[in-house]
Amino acid sequence: MERTEEFSVLNRAAQIEKLQTTKFDLVVIGGGVTGAGIVLDAASRGLKVALVEKNDFASGTSNKSTKLIHGGLRYLKQFEIGLVRESGSERAIVHKLAPHLVIPEKMLLPLVEGGTYGKMMTSIGLKVYDFLADVKGDDRRQMLNKQETLEKESLLNKDVILGSGLYAEYRTDDARLTIEVLKKAASFGATIINYCEMKSFNYNDDSKIKSLNCKDHNTGNTFKIKAGNYVSAAGPWVDKLRTKDHSMTNKYLHLTKGVHIVFPNGKLPVKQPLYFDVPDGRMIFAIPRGRATYVGTTDTNYSGNLDRVVATKNDAEYLLNAINGTFPDVNLSIDDIESNWAGLRPLIHEEDKDPSELSRKDELFISESGLISIAGGKLTGYRRMAHRVIEAVLKTMKSKHKKGLKKSKTEKIPLVSPSLENSHNVEIYQKELEIKLLELGILDTYHAWYLCATYGKQSDIIIDKSKTFDNKDALERLIRAELWYAIHHEMTNSLTDFFVRRTGRLYFDIPSVKKYMKLIFDDCSSYLNWGIKRIASEKENMELLLEDASTYYEKEFE
Repeated sequence: MERTEEFSVLNRAAQIEKLQTTKFDLVVIGGGVTGAGIVLDAASRGLKVALVEKNDFASGTSNKSTKLIHGGLRYLKQFEIGLVRESGSERAIVHKLAPHLVIPEKMLLPLVEGGTYGKMMTSIGLKVYDFLADVKGDDRRQMLNKQETLEKESLLNKDVILGSGLYAEYRTDDARLTIEVLKKAASFGATIINYCEMKSFNYNDDSKIKSLNCKDHNTGNTFKIKAGNYVSAAGPWVDKLRTKDHSMTNKYLHLTKGVHIVFPNGKLPVKQPLYFDVPDGRMIFAIPRGRATYVGTTDTNYSGNLDRVVATKNDAEYLLNAINGTFPDVNLSIDDIESNWAGLRPLIHEEDKDPSELSRKDELFISESGLISIAGGKLTGYRRMAHRVIEAVLKTMKSKHKKGLKKSKTEKIPLVSPSLENSHNVEIYQKELEIKLLELGILDTYHAWYLCATYGKQSDIIIDKSKTFDNKDALERLIRAELWYAIHHEMTNSLTDFFVRRTGRLYFDIPSVKKYMKLIFDDCSSYLNWGIKRIASEKENMELLLEDASTYYEKEFE
C-alpha cells in the first residue's frame, strides 16, 4: 500500500537508524535508474527493501545519457530485434507513468548522399521500427522530400540533402526520472539513502553474504546492514563490487565514454530534434531543450578515473566537426560551447568489437555468495531490468517468505503525485503555470516550461512556497522555493545535488548557477547546519563541477 513519507535529508538520522536495526528482504547497492527501478518494483510487491548510494542518486551514468527514452533505431541496423521491441513498448509505458517528464517529440533523420541510410532502406527500416515499437496514429513515421525536409530544418546543408525520415522519440531528464522513481519507492516503504558507501561484504560460514559494511559520508560513521538478498546495480562500478566479492568471471564490463556539448539556442537554433550522419559512419543527436540545444554523443573506449569523467578537446572537436559539417552556416567553435557532460556506459565486453558496436543488452551475474549484479542495459529499459532482477531474487526465497507478495505492477504506478494523465493535460497545466508565474511577476514562458518539465504538478508546491520569501526578485523567490522543496522532498544533501541532478541547471542553464550560487549556498548551509569544514568542501566541489562542465582537457584523468 502506498503511503506518504517524506523523502527528506532532514530525516537522515532516522533512516540510518532503520538501516542498522532492520533485517531487510533485499538491499540494493547503487542509486542510478536501474537501482531505483529495482527498489520500486520490490517495495511495491511488498518486499522489505533498502537502497544505499555512495554519492548522490543518479550521479553516474543515470545523469549522463542523451536524455532520451528511445526505441534505439540504430539497434535495428545491428539486428537487435528484441532490444528494439522491448525499448519501443517501454517508452510508451514510461510516458504514461510521467507524461510531463517523458515527452514525445518527432525526430528528423536527414538523408544525404553517401549517408548511412538510403531512402528505400530508411522507409523500410522506419516501418519495421514502428511495427516493433507498436507505434500508433500520428506518431507513425513519415518520409519527406528535400523541400519538406528543409522546411522542417533550414540549417541543413542544401547541397547534399536528399530528403528525410520523421519518426517518434521521447525526450526526458534521466536524473529527474531516477529521483521520481526513488521517491515513489519511498512512498511504498523503501528505506533509501545517498552518500552512504558500501565498503565491504561480511560472510557467514558457508561463504554467503550476511551483511554489508557501510559508511555514512556525512558523519564518517560506519555500520552494518543485514538482508536476505543483495543486488549490485552499481553501473560502471559493478566489476569493482564483484572483485570485492571475489566473484569476477571471464565476463566483465567494457566501459565507453559519451560526451555531450550544450549551446545557447541562439548559437545552434535548430527547430526540432535531429539524428544525423557523421563522416566516420556514426550518428549524432542535436536536440533543442528549453533555452539550449545539446549535441551528442561520442563513443570511445574508457579506462580512466571512474569518479571524474571529463570532456577532452578531442571530444569537443569531434562533435563540433559533426555540427559544422551538417549545419554549414553556424560556424561553431569551442568558445561557443556553454557547458558539457561526460559519462560512462557500462557495457558487456565482446571481443573485437568497436565501442559503437557493443550490445546495449543487460545481463545478470549471480555469484556463489548470493550477490546478484546487473550490468549493461539502457535508460529506456530500466523497468524491465528491475523486473528481471526481482524475479531472480524471488527464486532464492523460500515459499513462506513469498506468501502475500504482489505481482509486479510498476507499469501502472504513476511516478508523480498528483499525476498528469497525458500530453494534452501537460500542455494545459503548463499554460496554468504561465498565469501563476505572471501573477508573481515572472513574464517569460520559459520558467513555466521548466517547472512543468522538471516537477510536473509538484510545481504548485514550489510556487506557493515562493510566496513566503521576501526577496524583491521573483526569480530569486522561485529558486529558493525550489531548494526548499529539493531538501524537504528530494533528499538534496549538497549544492551539487541541487544544481546538477535536481534541476539540471549546470548543463542547461549554467548562467543561472553562477547567478544564484551564493543565494542557494546560504540557504543550503542554513537548512543543513553546515560547519566550517563542510562549507569549504561544498564550495570546492561546486567549483570543480563548474570547471569540468566548461573545460576541455588535453586528456582524461587517471
